[in-house]
Amino acid sequence: MLGSKSIRVLPQGKKSVSSKDLFGAAAQQPRKKSAGDRRPRGARKTVGELDPGRSLRRSPNSRKSRRALLTSSSHLQGREHVMDTARVDCFVGIDVSKKFWDVFLLPSRKAMKLKADEHGLNQLREALPPPGVCLIVLEASGGYEKRLAAELIDAGHKVARVNPRQVRDFARSLGRLAKTDRIDAEVLALFAQKLEPRPSEKLPEKQDEIDALVTRRRQLVQMKSAEQTRLHQVPKGKARKSVSHMLDELRKEIDVIDAEIAALIEENDEWNQRATQLATVPGVGIVTSHTLVAELPELGKLNRQQITSLVGLAPFNWDSGTMRGKRAIWGGRPSVRSVLYMATLSARKYNPVIRQFADRLENAGKPFKVMLIACMRKLLIILNTMVRTGTNWNPKTIPQTP
Repeated sequence: MLGSKSIRVLPQGKKSVSSKDLFGAAAQQPRKKSAGDRRPRGARKTVGELDPGRSLRRSPNSRKSRRALLTSSSHLQGREHVMDTARVDCFVGIDVSKKFWDVFLLPSRKAMKLKADEHGLNQLREALPPPGVCLIVLEASGGYEKRLAAELIDAGHKVARVNPRQVRDFARSLGRLAKTDRIDAEVLALFAQKLEPRPSEKLPEKQDEIDALVTRRRQLVQMKSAEQTRLHQVPKGKARKSVSHMLDELRKEIDVIDAEIAALIEENDEWNQRATQLATVPGVGIVTSHTLVAELPELGKLNRQQITSLVGLAPFNWDSGTMRGKRAIWGGRPSVRSVLYMATLSARKYNPVIRQFADRLENAGKPFKVMLIACMRKLLIILNTMVRTGTNWNPKTIPQTP
């Protein structure tokens, strides 16, 4: 009983204390201040309303959530959703082909099939809600979607070009194994509604033209490499003469394409400045700088995790239970990765920063390919930081990566 004077048995040499004395001593301790008595530091007046333009959802790719999940990789394992859909109440999926556009709208579930011409574009504009309140998703495949995306962006709509592989995986997760143009449009609308991909930015006027030229140059280089292999295999005669003639024509055509790419870049002040800036880095030549300008317009606009994941140089985890698999890169943009590979081989010899980093990895026992991929990632991060900060290459004052 708490009210009685019960005696506790204590070790020898210590005085017994009653429960009443214990409760009395506790009552004499100073009382802690309640939460209402403690005034927080800073402003005393709280905000009356929340900012309606700010999303309160926590991004799954934020550093705080990654610590909560106890993940070891510092690279983003997916695309970060940065679009604020506070006003978006309509989601549109468009499956684009050469002759037709299959359109599906949510939540109205309205489906249309339009011709891929000016008349169909006018019908689509009339069917869509006012600009700014709908999110339109198209697959980035074939190039037929570029003109439609540009027209919709010019009209003020939010348009996202997404990876077809991600959309197909999303359809499988929903159990949609059938594939038709209408089903693809509906899946794209559901993809927009559930995942809210980031809208694409408006590309420069000559972006499509320089992309086509860089792609064509890469095709010609592949053809030249194949013809050079055949030259060593074909014996003397008319066949060898034909191969030699084709090699000469390919070299001339590559020179013409190089001149046209250089002319396009010189016409654009931003492209010209970026190409000149990138070329100051030892190991980065004209081909690498032109390819980065044409096929990586996001350079300088993303942080180091996002840019390496976009190019395909971020190591992804492969763990399950107690098993710890080998990290490996996957996805990204192979064309950009190819030119970075050749640039890194050159930078391994002539760039002091990359050479020192590579030597340290080799001394640590890293395999050659692991060392080279790490150097490619470091070179890309340096280039990304240089473009963002507007600084040229200087080995003594390398821009600090975030």
